[in-house]
Amino acid sequence: MGQDQSIPKDGWRNFYGRRHGKHLRDSQRGYLDEDLAELSLEGISRREEDRLDRFDPAARFGDRPVWLEIGFGGGEHMVHQAALNPQVGFIGCEPYINGVAMLLGKVRQAGVENLAVHPGDVRDLFDLMPDACIDRAFLLYPDPWPKKRHHRRRFVTRDYLDPLGRVLKPGAIFRVATDIPDYVRQTLEELMPDPNFEWLAEGPDDWRRPWDDWISTRYEQKALREDRTPHYLTFRRI
Repeated sequence: MGQDQSIPKDGWRNFYGRRHGKHLRDSQRGYLDEDLAELSLEGISRREEDRLDRFDPAARFGDRPVWLEIGFGGGEHMVHQAALNPQVGFIGCEPYINGVAMLLGKVRQAGVENLAVHPGDVRDLFDLMPDACIDRAFLLYPDPWPKKRHHRRRFVTRDYLDPLGRVLKPGAIFRVATDIPDYVRQTLEELMPDPNFEWLAEGPDDWRRPWDDWISTRYEQKALREDRTPHYLTFRRI
C-alpha cells in the first residue's frame, strides 16, 4: 500500500463520536492545562495550514518499537502497557477530551514517560505516518454503533482498516476486544478475506480468553456487570 493521498484539504471529515462530556473536575482541567502540551504530538492537525507534511514515530521514540492504541478510553490499558513495556514507545489516539484528562491523571500517578497522545481522530495521524512504522495496534471496546444504519461508522470499515494496514509493519499484531457479537462478526468479515491480515486463533474458544498481559478496563467491567461476554481477537499483519 502506498501513502494515502486522501487528506482533506479543508480540514473537514465526518466524525460521529463525542469530543466533550458534560463536566471536567478541577483536577482534570489541571492535567489538561499542565500536561497535555508536553505529551501531545505536534502538527497532527485537521487544518492544512497547521499540519506537518509527515509524522515519523521514530522522531519521537528513536529506535524503540512503537505501539498504537486507537481510542484509549480512560487510559488504564495504555498506562498499564507503558509501565509493563518501558522499552516500547506508545501513541494513544482519543478524541474524547474527558478520556484524555483521565489518561493524564493516570500518567502522573504511574510516572510513565514512554508515551505520546493525539487528542483527536486517528485518521489525522494515519494521513501523515510513513508505511510500516507501527509494531502493534490495539482497538479495545470501540464504540459499537449498534444500529445497523450506523455500522459504517465503526472502526472496522475500510476507511480505517486500509490506512491501519498501511502503517503496520509486516508481522505487527492488531488486537481487538469487544463485548458486542455483531462487532465481532463485522471485524471477521472485513479482516478474514483481507490479504494483509491473518487471524491468529489457536482454538474455538481462543477468542474468549484475554491476553496474558491484559488489564480489564472499566468498559469491560461494565460489560461483565451487564452479562455481556468479552471477545479477544488477534490479527497479524502479513
